[in-house]
Amino acid sequence: MKPYKKIVLAGGNGYLGTVLAKYYRNLADEVIILARKPKPVDGNVHTALWDGETEAGWTVHLTGADMLVNLCGKNVNCRYTEKNKREIVRSRVLPTELLGRVINKMTDPPKLWINLSSATIYRHAEDRLQDEETGEIGYGFSVDVCKSWEKAFFAADTPRTRKVALRMGIVFGRSDSAFPRLLNLARLGLGGRQGNGQQYMAWVHEQDAARSTQWLLDQADLQGVFNCTAPKGEKNTDMMRIIRKACGAPFGLPTPEWLLEIGAAMIGTETELILKSRWVLPKRLLDSGFKFQFERAEYAVHQILSIRG
Repeated sequence: MKPYKKIVLAGGNGYLGTVLAKYYRNLADEVIILARKPKPVDGNVHTALWDGETEAGWTVHLTGADMLVNLCGKNVNCRYTEKNKREIVRSRVLPTELLGRVINKMTDPPKLWINLSSATIYRHAEDRLQDEETGEIGYGFSVDVCKSWEKAFFAADTPRTRKVALRMGIVFGRSDSAFPRLLNLARLGLGGRQGNGQQYMAWVHEQDAARSTQWLLDQADLQGVFNCTAPKGEKNTDMMRIIRKACGAPFGLPTPEWLLEIGAAMIGTETELILKSRWVLPKRLLDSGFKFQFERAEYAVHQILSIRG
């Protein structure tokens, strides 16, 4: 008998949703992905159509769920044009508000609602770790996105549903994550420091990201804001050295900030994603007893590279 009856992943067709669906398929009787496009049924994993804005037939799938994880949001790996900024905010806030209204009216709602947020909500930090209790909220567009997202989440009145805002770091995995991009740079000889290399990277292995959601589900007294990053953050210069060593790259040319600006404009992204220092501690997870399988980047990188494909 499986420990869970139903896990629901809103906006679960992306990278992290795929990781969670794979993780829970052997732990739950059914895994339901709420998505805009249909997918073939894959064993006990199936898709229910929704648009993230209106109530429809998908709402029945929330009934009796052990956990709902909301992963909705336009990818921030783009230029921050006014149009893109509006869509980045809208694609997070509207589905969150919708889920809150639906859950509020339910007699048998999900037991736990995890809403994804981002560790980028904290200020640029090279001086000290930022945790849930003493961390300082930053400023700028990406921080404003997180604040709006979390405000919509915590404003939802869900007296029968426990809520957790999970401030996720950069998720490292074999495919469709940030890691393959860094790996390719290293293999091409471009895996040196980016900018001055002193900015910290708040990262987490995909398995620890998935395991943390199960931990939060099983600990019925946990709620509120949780950071989800590996306990040992790495400076950019050290992370790139670790990746170079793991893949056998003999050298890595550094990329100064001015060149990053040109490159970001050419590929349609923002340098903030690379240059902001995110030095984040998952204090509440650690204090609750959660054990990370991949505390250090060396372990995570070697494990990922050992996977075929």
